[in-house]
Amino acid sequence: MPDISLPMIVALCAAALAAGWIDAVVGGGGLLMIPVLLLGLPNTSSAAQYALGTNKAMAIVGTTGAAVTYTRKTPVDVRLAVRIGLAAVAGSTAGAFVAAGMSTDVLKPVIMVVLLGVGAFVIFKPAFGTAPATTPVSARRVLAAIGLAGLGVGFYDGLIGPGTGTFLVLALTALLHLDLVTASATAKIVNCCTNAGALAIFAWQGTVYWQLGALLAAFNLAGGMVGARTALKKGSGFVRVVLLVVVFTLVANLAYQQWLA
Repeated sequence: MPDISLPMIVALCAAALAAGWIDAVVGGGGLLMIPVLLLGLPNTSSAAQYALGTNKAMAIVGTTGAAVTYTRKTPVDVRLAVRIGLAAVAGSTAGAFVAAGMSTDVLKPVIMVVLLGVGAFVIFKPAFGTAPATTPVSARRVLAAIGLAGLGVGFYDGLIGPGTGTFLVLALTALLHLDLVTASATAKIVNCCTNAGALAIFAWQGTVYWQLGALLAAFNLAGGMVGARTALKKGSGFVRVVLLVVVFTLVANLAYQQWLA
């Protein structure tokens, strides 16, 4: 357990609770949790690695709780979600290798433009993700989901990272014609796979504060289960609003990292 003051532990627990709720509804909880962890952990040369590793130890518990809550209440193709998740693990591994040899700063403006386009699309297409398709999804779309939502978003996760859950929800909604609630549920199962793969790497590297991670996981689990119930109760219209907030927050975060940090 790192040397952290009691007020900071309370702040970290509150952030873990809120991040779990955000992650369960539409993804993007790491946008809140990673900066708070960086602020709270001891300021060492490996603080960033420990923040990422401890976040994964926490997030895998909250994500699993949200996934279980969703699957009990809404129909989810678990087998397809796991297939996408395994592809995402492979993609994130490749992305991490590429990230080790290049600067991701050149990609951040491109990601910001894409996100702004996505935000505009969701605003001007209010029917997006409000209802599932009435016809079966073709095999071509399933393969596209495995390739884009799995390998593609997974690669982004390993290369840059922030907002991966949000990209998953958007990709699954567009490719599989899911409503936003079902897309969020499916994304949680995919996230379980990607979190497990990333956590294994961080554990192997020894960059996880396990005791702190266990404490934060309890709060993240509570937030994730409440968030899943909120999304199920409020429906796709509510998820759409949260999605827009997260998308534009992600743009602001990337812009800050690119030009102000």
